[in-house]
Amino acid sequence: MDQNQAKQAAARAALKYLVPGELLGVGTGSTVNFFIDALAEHRADIPGAVSSSNASTERLKKVGIPVVELNNAGTLSIYVDGADEADHHLRLVKGGGGALTREKIVAAASRKFVCIADESKLVPVLGTFPLPVEVIPMARSYVARELVRLGGTPKLRAGFVTDNGGEILDVSGLSITDPTSLETTIGMLAGVISCGLFARRGADVLLLGGPNGVREILPA
Repeated sequence: MDQNQAKQAAARAALKYLVPGELLGVGTGSTVNFFIDALAEHRADIPGAVSSSNASTERLKKVGIPVVELNNAGTLSIYVDGADEADHHLRLVKGGGGALTREKIVAAASRKFVCIADESKLVPVLGTFPLPVEVIPMARSYVARELVRLGGTPKLRAGFVTDNGGEILDVSGLSITDPTSLETTIGMLAGVISCGLFARRGADVLLLGGPNGVREILPA
């Protein structure tokens, strides 16, 4: 099973969490694209979806699923999204695709967060993947200096602007042993829109595709 097959297997495993007749939230990225494609078979059960990015919105419309604004949706049944890293406590690093802020909002508005990934994304300690931090452009240099003080090495994601008009600093060199605390600390820096740590609201279930099928990890 190659990496794409593993992602596809994890994506299809998430279909069992669908709640017929209820709106769901949909994330962004290559694994989520497999999930959106699989949703086409369940169109009749899905009144609509809230999307975390313009790219996912277009893909949902293409398979015939109506896209709803979160402000008009209320609480969502589930949120399905991928991750760049996950630990055994279901805390995540996200934002490799740049949609971290909207992903964090939709996750917060959902009763259950189902994270889908290939098994290479599971790590003992978060931080090998550079941590994305979305900033208001005028705050970029200030936030970068503060991130250096926290032990990181920030690098501007050149030529990239988020759907919110923000810029992203990708922070390498962090060994994230206390993800919840670091998420709070970075989030309180003036000018930070959000950071890619999903620890305060991590996943409720992690579905990892691999050579032996899909492994389901639940909170301890």
